[in-house]
Amino acid sequence: MDAIMSFETLGYLASIFVAVSLMMRSLTKLRVINLIGALLFTAYGLIIAAYPVAVVNGFIVLVNLYYLQQSLKTTAVTTQQA
Repeated sequence: MDAIMSFETLGYLASIFVAVSLMMRSLTKLRVINLIGALLFTAYGLIIAAYPVAVVNGFIVLVNLYYLQQSLKTTAVTTQQA
């Protein structure tokens, strides 16, 4: 019973991170917080064998990482030019 409650808690925590990410004004903060939520949802999906949940959120993790990397590159180039 305790394990099931822990898994449920993980799902709720992931939901909270995703919801909070949507309230961010900064796109970078949104992506970082959403990345954490998607990672948690990926783990949750794998634990409860909900593979579509894990796959979609795994993809979201990759998308967030890609755009965060692009943002860091842009920031580094802008900083070097200044």
